[in-house]
Amino acid sequence: MDLDSLRFANFSDLDSAITDWSQMVTKLKVLQDDAKNDLKAKSDKANWAGENATVTRSFVDKTAGEFTDAHTQADTITKILTDTRGELVGYRTQLNAAIERGLQKNLTVRDMGEGSFTVTMNIHPDRAAKGTTVPEHTQQDVDSFRDEIQNILRNATESDTSAAKVLNLLVDQAKQGFSGAKYKDRDSAAEAVAKAEEAAKILKKNPHDVTLTELNTLNTTLASYKNNPLFAEQFATQVGPKKVLEFYAGVADPYQGFGRDPKFFEQAKLLQKNLGITLGTATLSDSDKMEDWEAKMVKLGPDRLGTDDATDPTGFGVMSNLMRFGDYDDQFLNAYGDKLIAYDKERNVEDMSPWVNNWNQGDLNFYGKDDRGRDPMTGFMEALGHNPDAATQFFAQPEGAGDTVDKDGEVNDHLTYLTKDRIWLADPTLDGDGKNNAGKDSLGHALEAATTGYAYDADPMAGKDPMIPGSGDHRTAATAGVMEQVAYLYGGEDGPKMLHEQSELADSLGKMGAAYIDDIDYSLSGIGDHAQDDGTFPAKYQGRANFGNDGAVNFLSVLGQNETSHGVVTAAQHLYTLSALDAYPATSDANIDKAHDALTTGAEARGILDHSRVQQAETTYKADAEEANKSLGRSGDWVKLGAGVVVGGGIAAIPLPGSTAAALVVAPMAADTVGDMVNTFIGHEVDKSISDAEQDATEKSQMTSAKFYDAGLDQLGEAYSAYADANPKMREEGDRQNWVEEIKSGYLGTGSAQNDFRGRAPYKD
Repeated sequence: MDLDSLRFANFSDLDSAITDWSQMVTKLKVLQDDAKNDLKAKSDKANWAGENATVTRSFVDKTAGEFTDAHTQADTITKILTDTRGELVGYRTQLNAAIERGLQKNLTVRDMGEGSFTVTMNIHPDRAAKGTTVPEHTQQDVDSFRDEIQNILRNATESDTSAAKVLNLLVDQAKQGFSGAKYKDRDSAAEAVAKAEEAAKILKKNPHDVTLTELNTLNTTLASYKNNPLFAEQFATQVGPKKVLEFYAGVADPYQGFGRDPKFFEQAKLLQKNLGITLGTATLSDSDKMEDWEAKMVKLGPDRLGTDDATDPTGFGVMSNLMRFGDYDDQFLNAYGDKLIAYDKERNVEDMSPWVNNWNQGDLNFYGKDDRGRDPMTGFMEALGHNPDAATQFFAQPEGAGDTVDKDGEVNDHLTYLTKDRIWLADPTLDGDGKNNAGKDSLGHALEAATTGYAYDADPMAGKDPMIPGSGDHRTAATAGVMEQVAYLYGGEDGPKMLHEQSELADSLGKMGAAYIDDIDYSLSGIGDHAQDDGTFPAKYQGRANFGNDGAVNFLSVLGQNETSHGVVTAAQHLYTLSALDAYPATSDANIDKAHDALTTGAEARGILDHSRVQQAETTYKADAEEANKSLGRSGDWVKLGAGVVVGGGIAAIPLPGSTAAALVVAPMAADTVGDMVNTFIGHEVDKSISDAEQDATEKSQMTSAKFYDAGLDQLGEAYSAYADANPKMREEGDRQNWVEEIKSGYLGTGSAQNDFRGRAPYKD
């Protein structure tokens, strides 16, 4: 900054800009509040049907979000301008005060242009007026005066240029719409950019020369700023994509461990997560620099890095391990995945994996004993599992598919390859479990995200307002399109074999089936593919999944074969039926008819699941009746899940047995609020007929098929009795007693018999 520019600065234009932006913030705050408290609130509470219930509500939600982002961006710009103006005014005051002090020692400054200046005597003693005493000064006075002026100009320049930099970065974050990046002042925004440049300097070093202290500093910085948009973009673009890959490969390479401080690899583990999240945040920027960065990263995917570290990995081999963590741009993930799939397909040869082999010792994943991180497809699937929108796009149903998926040509090529054609190899560490294939497990995670709209390990109740109807349901026509494909594949002729050979997907398939239990019931409710009951099973979102009657039977029959998937879907089905009974109290004939249909259809679904479970147990264990009984006993334990269920926003969050608290099953409910039927199940004690078997270790979880069916009937009977007892109108009409036979017939007859005539036969080795 030139001396005279600051000395005689006129801030009127900046003042006008601040005033304009301040007024804009005020106006946008009103619009934001109106959009949230009026427009969106009315949309949430409205009892809309058809497209209004989905398209309009989604549009309103997005529009309200845009008003929020617009207000946030305007507020941040105003604060940065205001803060910068205050700093520059302060520096102008300091400059003029310094000049006044200089005059007292007969010193002044002259602007030489381009940021330079010179210190001169104000009045030369030889030219002083007669009788005038000129103040004296020393060389130290000159040097001190020069340094003070220089320091003021340096600070003013930093304030001005950093403000311009952060404002440009902020505006470039979003080419369309508005950025949600929020900063309280220029200092905080400028500090983020400065910290990014400091961190980038460490990554630009040779990873073998990085000290433990530097790595610790890097992790501390990344941990603090990994979700900061300006920091992330500046960091990523300063380093560049290839250097990021080379640095992480060098730090994480297990063969660098000899002679290293063990704490180094503790920091390397932290780096994998912190760096992955930071890069994900960076990709969310729409700036030209980041778009170029992303394109280069995708291009680097198939290429070797040309390093001695980690067996000279490909770009895919490194980046896939970093993207296990973080929120990434959907387009970047899809472009990356398209190239990875194409590269992988060309090398999908038996016993010739380009990833999991004896010469690849590039262990670049620090999380999970069953996953060394050598197969980049596993890390990419984890990335999709944490980025639902990207996953839904990646497995999108091909254009031209019919109302339901009923032929191979209507299945996404990526999905077909990964579920049917790709050779997945286990990649355990020395102390891992070679029987567990982490890649298949991660494929399940990606499909969960693609079909449910949630990250596979997300808590659907976190940050949600349970009073807002439908706020917890993230399904769309696009997610349903993926689900239809999954049901077609795993409910197809090869479904039992696929589930058996991909048992790692059982929990994920169960969660997917649970997430669409209302649509499954809808598909079961008709006569073939006709007369489906959309009154009892209304669509919760536009473009609901249509499995077809036959497809629903086949999919349930396969899910029922596995203990895990059977238990998850059965729990979701039971909860959904109970919520329907809460939603349709016997206050009218229409409601009574809906309750009847919910019970009988639910009984049919339960019959398919239970019959399939019994058949598979008998087939798997053959003559070993004791093992078959134990298997059925474990399957009956699903009732224990009720105690951990949380309901809100039109969904139920069911804890998955044997998993962490974060592994929750998201299942739709017929009612937006919880009624007595659901509350009773959530608060009930476990059925003694099941739990008593656990008292004797030699008989733990034993149950004959007859007892298994008896328990199923008893649960359906309890639901019917509770509904009838709560609604006296039911007892007044004798024809309602036909329900008993119809529920029994649905469970033991129609449902169970489906497997004999239509569903998939149990898997045989």
